[in-house]
Amino acid sequence: MLPLRKMAQPGLSGSAVAPEQPAGQPAMPVDPAVELSQVFHRLNNQLGVILANAELLEARLTEDGQRARAGQVVSGTLEAISAIQDLRRIVGLNHSVGR
Repeated sequence: MLPLRKMAQPGLSGSAVAPEQPAGQPAMPVDPAVELSQVFHRLNNQLGVILANAELLEARLTEDGQRARAGQVVSGTLEAISAIQDLRRIVGLNHSVGR
């Protein structure tokens, strides 16, 4: 069994480091649309990692039952990516916000 990993802090990707806020300075206001777009982007990136690994497993596994389960992960991940695209459309964000 693989060792458990700590979950990333909200607002940070696994490799991101929060910039230090100098003492006494007010925090910079963040545009909610930009912040939401960044969250969608991070979620989409993580789903891409899941998708890639599930596709690798599906291709490498030899037992039909295991391949079927990996296929379910692939299908579920693709559905989740589609749901993110729908959410972006519903809230009116395009892919260029914040870039």
